[in-house]
Amino acid sequence: MASTVYTVEDITLQDGTEVSLKRLNITNQRKFMKMFNDMEPPVSQDEAYDQMTDLAQICLRGVLKNTKLEEKAEDREWMEDALDEPTIYKIIEVCAGMKLNDPNLLAAAAAAMAQQEMDGTN
Repeated sequence: MASTVYTVEDITLQDGTEVSLKRLNITNQRKFMKMFNDMEPPVSQDEAYDQMTDLAQICLRGVLKNTKLEEKAEDREWMEDALDEPTIYKIIEVCAGMKLNDPNLLAAAAAAMAQQEMDGTN
């Protein structure tokens, strides 16, 4: 009998849809990381939500592929109705292995932004 080396976590979205999350395969992890690395700092809260939703959409495309929910991963309106900020963080944490709301990560990002501002004014 084969062993599974990844974990699966079941969550319920805002609209009641149940989704089983697992790590992205290499193909989707590359897409995720490319999008993440190419993102510019958001200039508004709306832009930040759009960026997080884009990242969550890559994750959901990966886990919903070949399921009855596959088409929903392409429906941006559904995604915005079904997701909230904590759910997006959980999807990204499980699927991409990144804890975006980690206090240490947030502090490091704030320090990096402060350093960039100081470097830009000197």
